[in-house]
Parts: sequence; C-alpha cells; structure tokens
Amino acid sequence: MAAGTRRVKSVEDSIRDTDEPEHRLKKNLSGLDLTVFGVGVIIGTGIFVLTGEVAKTTAGPAVAISFVIAGVVCGLAAVCYAEFASTVPVAGSAYTFSYATLGELVAWIIGWDLVLELALGAATVSVGWSGYLNQLLGDIGIPLPTSIAGETATVNIPAIVIALVMTGVLVLGIKLSSRVTGVIVAIKVAIVLLIIVLGFFYTKAANYTPFVPPAEPAAAGESGWHAPLIQTLFGWSQGSFGWGGVIAGASIVFFAFIGFDIVATAAEETRDPRKDLPRGIIGSLVICTLLYVAVSLVVVGMQPYGELSTEAPLAEAFSSVGLSFVSSLISVGALAGLTSVVMILMLGQSRVLFAMSRDHLLPPGMATVHPRYGTPYKITIGTGIAVALLAGFLPLGTLAELVNIGTLFAFVLVSIAVIVLRRTRPDLHRAFRVPLVPVLPIVSALACLYLMLNLPADTWLRFAIWMALGFVVYFAYGRRHSRLAGAEGEAAARRLAADREARR
Repeated sequence: MAAGTRRVKSVEDSIRDTDEPEHRLKKNLSGLDLTVFGVGVIIGTGIFVLTGEVAKTTAGPAVAISFVIAGVVCGLAAVCYAEFASTVPVAGSAYTFSYATLGELVAWIIGWDLVLELALGAATVSVGWSGYLNQLLGDIGIPLPTSIAGETATVNIPAIVIALVMTGVLVLGIKLSSRVTGVIVAIKVAIVLLIIVLGFFYTKAANYTPFVPPAEPAAAGESGWHAPLIQTLFGWSQGSFGWGGVIAGASIVFFAFIGFDIVATAAEETRDPRKDLPRGIIGSLVICTLLYVAVSLVVVGMQPYGELSTEAPLAEAFSSVGLSFVSSLISVGALAGLTSVVMILMLGQSRVLFAMSRDHLLPPGMATVHPRYGTPYKITIGTGIAVALLAGFLPLGTLAELVNIGTLFAFVLVSIAVIVLRRTRPDLHRAFRVPLVPVLPIVSALACLYLMLNLPADTWLRFAIWMALGFVVYFAYGRRHSRLAGAEGEAAARRLAADREARR
C-alpha cells in the first residue's frame, strides 16, 4: 500500500501525456461552451421540485436564502476546482488533481468514487427522463405502459434509448456534443425564464410573511440506519423552519447544484483551459444560483408555502392561479433539462475512465481515441451500455443518494489537494488562485463533510462497500499495471526528484 501511496504523477508528466498521438483529444471547447455544459448539467429536476418541497417542509419562503447558502458552499468547492483545472488542464478532474498531489492510491479512490457518482447519476437521471416523457405523452393522450416507462417499469425502454442516443452524440465529437447541449440549454433556460416572468405577475406580498417562519421542533422521523449519520452518532436532529430550518434546507437544495465539477473533466478538450475553465466552472454556478433564487421567490409568492405541493410545486402553483397550461411547459423544460444532464454526466464518466486507462490503472486499450472524431470512443460506448443497462433494469431510487455522497467526497479531497499542491509546488503558474489559502479550502472541506453527515447511515454503508470493492480492484490489477510501477515509473520518479532539487 505504501508504494502506491508514494507514487505521485507530476503535473508536467500529466500534461505531457496529453500530447501522445494515440491519446490526443481535440481541443474544440471555448469558455462559453464550458459554461453551457455547466448550466446543462446543473439545471435538472431540482429547480422544478426542490423549491416547493423545501419551502413547505423546512424553510418556508426563506428557501431562497437556503439556495444562496448552498450556492456559497458550492462556490467554495468551485474555486478549488477552478485553481486545479487551470493549473493541471488534463482530463480526469478530481482523479487527475489527486494523482498530482496525494498519490496514486488516493487518486484511484477518487477515480473509483467518480465512477459511482457519474455512472449511477446518469442512470438515475435517465429513469427520471423516462418518467417526464411518459407524463408529457399522457398530457396529449398517448401514455406508454408503466411496465416499459417510468420509475416502476420492469424494462425501462425510454431510459435505455436516451442513454444510447446520448452515447452516439458523444462518440461523434465534443463539438457536436457542445452544440446539442447548447440547443437543449437554450430551451430549458428560456422555459425557466418564462416561468419566472409569468409567475412574477401572480405573486402576492402576503405570501412572503413571515419570510422566516417560527422554528418548530423536529418531528419523530427515521431512526437507525435510515436516519442521518449525524443523528445516529450524536443524537442531534434539526427542526423545521426558523434559521435552523433555513440551514437544513441548504443541505437539501445543495444537491440541485451538483454537476459544475464535471466541467473540469473537459479540460483537455478546451482551447484555452487556463482562462476558460475557471470562467466555465464559476460562471455556470453563478447563473444557476440566480435562476434557483428567482424561481424559489416566485413559487412561494404565488401560493402560501404551507399549501405547496411537494411533488410538482411549480405546476400546482400555476394551476392555483388558473394557468394550468404551464404544467406541460414545465414538463418540456424538465425533459430538456434531463436530456443534457444525461449526456454531460456520461461525458464526465468517459473522461475520468479515459484518464485512468491512460495511466494503466485500468486496461490501456480502453483509452484509444477515434482517429476521425477525436473522442475516447471505446470508453464512451462502454459507459453508454453500462448506463443503459443500469437505467433499464435496476431500481435506482434507494441508490440515488450514493451520487450525493460520492460528489461530496470528491469535493472534500479536491479542497484538501489545493492546500497540498500550494505547499509542494508553489512554483507552478496558476492562472486562477483560490483566495485565503488555507482557510477557504478548509472551510470548503468542512462544509462538504457536514453535508455528508446529513446523509443516512445506510448510504454511508453502501458507500463503504463500494470503496472496499475499489480497493480489491486496485490491488488486484491497478497497482501492478500502473505506468508508475515499472521502468516508466522509475523515470518519472527521477524527473520528479530532479524537479524538486532544482526548485530548492
């Protein structure tokens, strides 16, 4: 284990690998493309569902403040990602960052973690896409049988189809993927803006009072393995409403922001990564935070928070003021939103696996780049088939929380890695620098860890099992086949030692 921990792949070696002919990806993305990717993956069903659910049960009209707090916490992690992505513009995101700072074993752990986050996330969203499609088809009188569509389907045909179609788009090139995403994002942002503008004219000032409802004690809830880990360990649970409810609401709506980190996986396909990656990561997060706050203010202004629906709050709010036709519009927006989310999650998954295969921690043949399209087509096709099978045949409801814990775990490690790289490589040129190091990265790591503690204990157990399986795969294959295990690794170690000596 110690040998794997000591293996650190230098930033220079990581960048040098991107010029290998068989592994060279096409650099076609601009800062605008990256921002669109970020908005495309962040805005999903969260904006249409979480707003009403959290307002009614946890924060009241102050759900808007919950979104701001969650946005700030995400922003802390985002600036850490921005520094790394601009300094190490290589595919793989947190996996690559960890390899350059914390060593091969930690890099493998985070790469294995990202497999869980991205593949399972894409499958879960594909199932959600199927449900919204069937709802839309039902609105026009031609619903599909529930045995082949929706969350209760035996074989979820629409979920399989959307996963495979998005796989085809990804194989055909990153530029085509960005154009498809651009069209989809334009549609869903236009619908969100229309909802905000329409809803504004039906808001009532009385519905905002009290903006922060009086605090209420926690109701008897889940216990044992189904309770939040922080409650299981310390016996502490947050009540509803009041400022405690606002903070609790932030830990729930935080998951509507997940996805900005995927922008970093496209670093190697960006024309000017040192400038465009920070702009794409931070810009997409700012845009989505503003949209979330605006939607939440509209929905609680249209209907008293205690009367909001927890399943379809926006649709119900518009129906309550006589605008039932907006329900179909919301379904179209959600369908468009989820389409881009599926594609970008699979994009991130394929790029992480591509980086791991290029380092020989997974079979290197998987990292072959298509001679015409410039994409890692073997990994992309494999990812698409895996996501399609997961979405088509497995019940994913209870596993969705694994996406959240996997994402937060990646945020924690990236925040720590920023501090490590500042100490070990202060000489590196950083086009973007995290301010207030080490204070800000430490706050970022602690905030993400706190949100992890609010997840159920059984989610932690499943996560631990997945990580244990990852250790088995690493020691059975990755540790022995790693590029840093043989002569190439010895040469890399000598270069790293020489670089350190030269910097003294």
